[in-house]
Amino acid sequence: MKKILITLITLFISFSVHADHHHSTAATEVRNATDAFNLAYEVNDVDGYFDMYAEGAMLYFYGNRWEVSNYYDYWKKMIGAGGGVEKNTATDVQVKVAPGGNTAVVGAFIENRSRSPEGDINEEKGYETEVWQKIDGAWKIISLHYSVIAPE
Repeated sequence: MKKILITLITLFISFSVHADHHHSTAATEVRNATDAFNLAYEVNDVDGYFDMYAEGAMLYFYGNRWEVSNYYDYWKKMIGAGGGVEKNTATDVQVKVAPGGNTAVVGAFIENRSRSPEGDINEEKGYETEVWQKIDGAWKIISLHYSVIAPE
């Protein structure tokens, strides 16, 4: 009986270590993906930025839902007309991996400065929540919610 108990405890510990390692690896991968996502946004790499979205992702910002295709068209037009992002800094980034290791939630504060095609500057702080899922071996955003934080 003692040997069976020791064997079971050893198995449980090894499964736990394997699960922790799997979640740690997933968290690192998602953190790298969200860093690349925010950098692509900051440097106005429209195609690199939109490559991070899953087809049909749910997007919500500035009080509206957006279809990825409409958002892409808006960005291409704005960038082409001389607008763009000048700063996009994420702080207090937290990554939580769901059981199974194929879905994760990222939350972060965002400091953003953007320029309209007319040259108007908008600076704001917000909070962003991204839901990432590993699809065909790549991490993709399946949902994004951004809320502006009112100035103090």
